[in-house]
Amino acid sequence: MTFSPASGSPPAQPSRRLDLRGTPCPLNFIRSRLALETLAAGEWLQLDLDAGEPERMVAEGLRQEGHRVEQGPGDAPETTETAGQEGVQLWICRHGG
Repeated sequence: MTFSPASGSPPAQPSRRLDLRGTPCPLNFIRSRLALETLAAGEWLQLDLDAGEPERMVAEGLRQEGHRVEQGPGDAPETTETAGQEGVQLWICRHGG
């Protein structure tokens, strides 16, 4: 799915999802960048990250690279691998360059 400039908001479903909870900095940022490279310009990536420093560092780094970063619609859902870990969702729209 691609970003619709007319709506100004992320699509209902991202083009790709990546759960990086429990992944340390800067590895989570590197994996985020690699995932974005697989998307076409304007497509959205949903990142599930640990709250706090990982969220801030990844969001700031991706914004500096020109990507659009939005807070996801809610907390990152728990899975059996991430049970008990607080997480957040970020939606990243790959820039055109």
